[in-house]
Amino acid sequence: MVELRLIKGMPTLLVIWCILLGVLGNLQKGEGRIRHYRWDVKYEYKSPDCFKKLVITVNGRSPGPTIQAEEGDTVVVEVNNSLVTENLAIHWHGIRQIGSPWFDGTEGVTQCPVLPGDTFKYQFVVDQAGTYLYHAHYGMQREAGLYGLIRVSPRQPEPFSYDYDRSIILDDWFHKSTYEQAAGLSAIPFQWVGEPQSLLINGKGRFNCSLSSPITGICNATNPECAPFSQTVVPGKTYRLRIGSLTTLSALSFQIQGHKMRVVEADGHYVEPFEVENLFIYSGETYSVLVKADQDPKRNYWITSNVVSRNRTTPPGLAIFNYYPNHPMRSPPTPPPTPPAWDDVKPRLAQSLAIKARQGFIQKPPTTSDRVIVLLNTQNTINGYRKWSVNNVSFSLPQTPYLVALKDNLKDAFDQTPPPEGYDSVNYDIFSVQNNTNATSSNGIYRLEFNSTVDVILQNANTMNKNNSETHPWHLHGHDFWVLGYGNGKFDKDKDPKKYNLENPILKNTVPVHPYGWTALRFKANNPGVWLFHCHIDSHFYMGMGVVFEEGIHRLAEKLPSSIMGCGETKTFRP
Repeated sequence: MVELRLIKGMPTLLVIWCILLGVLGNLQKGEGRIRHYRWDVKYEYKSPDCFKKLVITVNGRSPGPTIQAEEGDTVVVEVNNSLVTENLAIHWHGIRQIGSPWFDGTEGVTQCPVLPGDTFKYQFVVDQAGTYLYHAHYGMQREAGLYGLIRVSPRQPEPFSYDYDRSIILDDWFHKSTYEQAAGLSAIPFQWVGEPQSLLINGKGRFNCSLSSPITGICNATNPECAPFSQTVVPGKTYRLRIGSLTTLSALSFQIQGHKMRVVEADGHYVEPFEVENLFIYSGETYSVLVKADQDPKRNYWITSNVVSRNRTTPPGLAIFNYYPNHPMRSPPTPPPTPPAWDDVKPRLAQSLAIKARQGFIQKPPTTSDRVIVLLNTQNTINGYRKWSVNNVSFSLPQTPYLVALKDNLKDAFDQTPPPEGYDSVNYDIFSVQNNTNATSSNGIYRLEFNSTVDVILQNANTMNKNNSETHPWHLHGHDFWVLGYGNGKFDKDKDPKKYNLENPILKNTVPVHPYGWTALRFKANNPGVWLFHCHIDSHFYMGMGVVFEEGIHRLAEKLPSSIMGCGETKTFRP
C-alpha cells in the first residue's frame, strides 16, 4: 500500500518510468512475458498457386501468422474451431512442452480433438531460442494449409551478426482435398496421392493453368494471390533467413541464385557454420542461414525450391530475391539455377554429416545408453490395405488419448503389449522387396524408464516397389535428440556405434533417414509425458509410420486439464 500511495502522488511520466523499470527488472530476473494470440480457424477459398480450392486459414491467412516471443515467455493461443464439419488439433513443432505435455497438440496422444464451434486454449513456455513451426495434427489437415512459423529470440547475444531477420516457409501443394487423398490411401485397391502440383514459397506458387479444368475461374494466372513472393534486400547488407519446411511429401533443395548461404542454426541449435549453394531441407526441419546481398544490385535473382529424393515431376517453386530499388516483381534476366539431380543421395548425406554443434555451445551426450531401440521402416499389406510400418507393426491411434489413459490407468484404451524393439537384422534383406507376411497393426507403446538414456536406430529398407527406398524425415515430440551418425546399408550393432560422434553432435527434433541407410539418435527420457515419434510425411504417418514413447507419467500433476478430454473413455470426464 505504501508503493501505491507513492505512485498516486507522482507525475504521470514518473509513474510510467517506474512501471518500465519494474518490467525491465522482471526481465533481468528471467521472468518472461505472456504473449497472447486469438485465432479463428476456418475454410476459405484461396488460390495460393493460382488454382482455387478450399484452404484452412488462421485469421484469414495461410500460412498462418508468425508467433513471435522471447526465450522464457509464455505463449497463450486461444483457437476457435470454425471448420464447421471437422475436428482440430494444433501441434507446436519443436516446443518441448516441459511441464505442459497436455498442450503438445497431438490428437489421440495428448488430447482429444477440438470439436467444431469449440474454443481451446493452448498455453506453454518457449524455453529455448530458435526457429520452430506449428501445424495441424488432426488427420491430414496440414495439407490443407494450417501451418506457420514460431520465432523465439534469445536473451543472450548470438554468436553471429546480421542486419535484418527474415523468414521463409516452404511447402508443397496438392489440388485434391485431404478427404480425397485419405480415401485413396485407405482404399482397396490402394490409390497413392501422387506428386504435388506446386511448390509454395511463403504460401505462393504458380501452377500452369493450361493444365487445369476448363471451368471458368478455377485457375487464374493473373490472380494477385499467386504473384510470386519477393524478398527485398538492401545491397551490401547481411540477412538472416529463417527457413522452415512443412511439406507434406517432398524433400527439397533451396537456392538463391548467385548467392552462397552460411548455415548457422538448425532446429533451434547453433551450428558450426558451413557454406552451401543448395540447402537440403526435409519436412519438419528449420534452418537459419546468413546471406549477404553482394551481387550486381542492378538486377533481381531467383529464389528456388525443387523436389529431391523423388522423381521430379513437380515444377520448381519460384520467388524473387529483390535488390532495392529494383521493382519487387521485376523478373531476373537469367533462367532459374539448375537444381541438383533428384536421385543423387551423396550431397544430401554430406550435408547431414556436416551439421555439428557450434563450438562454445556444445552439449555433449551421455557416453553410453541404457536402451537401444531399432526401428525398421517397412512397407507392407495388412488385410488387403497398403501400410507403412515400423518393425512390421503399423501404428494406429486410439480413441482415448494415451496421456489420459496412462494417467488414469485405463488399460482397455490401448494395446498393453509393447511393439518390438528390433527386427531380424541377420536375415532381413533391406535391398529387395520383402513379403513381410507377419505384418500387423497395433496401438501399443514403448514405456521408457524416467531419466534413462535411449538410443534409436532408424533403419531404411526397400519399399514394395523394386529398387526403391524413400527418404523419411522423423520428428520426435517433447525432446531434442543428439544425432550420433548416419550410414549406408544395414546398421552393424558391433561396428557402427564405434563411429558415433560424441564430441560435437547437433541437437535436433527432426532428422532424415536416407534411402537404404540408417540414422542413429540419442535422447534423455527426462520430460514426463507421452510423446509421438513419427515420419513427418503426412501420408506415411496416416498409413502407420510412427511410434509412441511414455516416460515419467507418474510425475505429472494428479489431475490433467479437463479441456483435453471428451472422447473415447474420457467422454464422461469433462464437467
